[in-house]
Amino acid sequence: SLGHGSSLHSRGKTALPGFDNLTMGYSKYLRPYFGGEPVQIALSLDIASISSISESDMDYTVTISLRQRWTDPRLVFHGNKSFTLDARLVELLWVPDTYIVESKRSFLHDITMGNRLVRLFSNGTVLYALRITTTVACNMDLSKYPMDTQTCRLQLESWGYDENDVTFTWLRGNDSVHGIEELRLSQYRVERYHTLVSKSQQETAISYPRLILQFELRRNVLYFILETYVPSTLLVMLSWVSFWITLDSVPARTCIGVTTVLSMTTLMIGSRSSLSKTNCFIKAIDVYLGICFSFIFGALVEYAVAHYSSSQKCAAKVPGPANELTEEMEEVDINNILNNSITSYEQKIRFTSIEISSNNVNCSDLTMKSHEKIKGVLRNKMHRIIGYFTIQNPGNVDHYSKLLFPLFFIVVNVFYWAYYLYF
Repeated sequence: SLGHGSSLHSRGKTALPGFDNLTMGYSKYLRPYFGGEPVQIALSLDIASISSISESDMDYTVTISLRQRWTDPRLVFHGNKSFTLDARLVELLWVPDTYIVESKRSFLHDITMGNRLVRLFSNGTVLYALRITTTVACNMDLSKYPMDTQTCRLQLESWGYDENDVTFTWLRGNDSVHGIEELRLSQYRVERYHTLVSKSQQETAISYPRLILQFELRRNVLYFILETYVPSTLLVMLSWVSFWITLDSVPARTCIGVTTVLSMTTLMIGSRSSLSKTNCFIKAIDVYLGICFSFIFGALVEYAVAHYSSSQKCAAKVPGPANELTEEMEEVDINNILNNSITSYEQKIRFTSIEISSNNVNCSDLTMKSHEKIKGVLRNKMHRIIGYFTIQNPGNVDHYSKLLFPLFFIVVNVFYWAYYLYF
């Protein structure tokens, strides 16, 4: 008997054959056309959902309905009817040994019964459908994260039958895949997809048929703009507020600088902890956070330079023992440098002194005069070099920083977004 599915899709009054009679002499261990032409397997997919895409594990989880069609001349019966078998009867039929390449783990849905479908047509065509959830590996390039586009594949291949036994084709090309355009994902959107027919070459030089569904997933960057990019940009702008605070307001400017640095550090740690297993990549978001941290740290260093220059200038204007002691110490330092610098001239001076003494000239006076002259020349050059690195007006440091810091930050942002969005 056929079971409950015997009446489905029945037309006319012609009785359907009993399943026992239909499978009499049938061997599920032999493929159709055994010893002859290969069996043509036509496949189609219904994508029910892509539940998760993991950057850390580099895989995605998808639920699909896999439909396979082939013709088995041993199952031909008269009439133009079709009927659905109980799914448990599939154990009595030959079915392809299709498997999912690069699958990490899979399972067949079995609530309330095993989600399998077997339908027979009068011309011997068999439709075999399965509902599967599988986690498939997907190699990802996260260098442009979170402005990245990932290309993933779902590959179906014959496990044991080579291309001399079975051939795989898509039922209707790209139209063989349904439901992928309607998917709504939390972080991605499906840009495009296409189907491919390929084959795999094994070590034994035997080729196995393979079908490939390739699809591109583009990440939705708006979430990351609101969560990371906007806060980090605001922290950079907050660090610029110190440029409008006077140099003598040490607590206020120091508090702003240290607070923004610590906040930026916390933001960077939080961003990297969400993708802890992918820290081998230098991601686009890491580059931007590094840029923001550099500008914030630069604003703190700017205040240190401006305040130090202002303190030095004020100390130079105040007369007193401390100032005189500072000048004496600077003079001693310069004299030490000069004494070390003219050591290389002593041999020449001695050589000149020997020649002059042979001509009855007072070499002692000449040596002292040459020594003092060299020290004077080097002292002037040393003061001139130090003057190049001395800020004459410390207030100009803040004045120029008000313009240069925002200008450079805008320029860097233009290059950053242009590179990661268009290259």
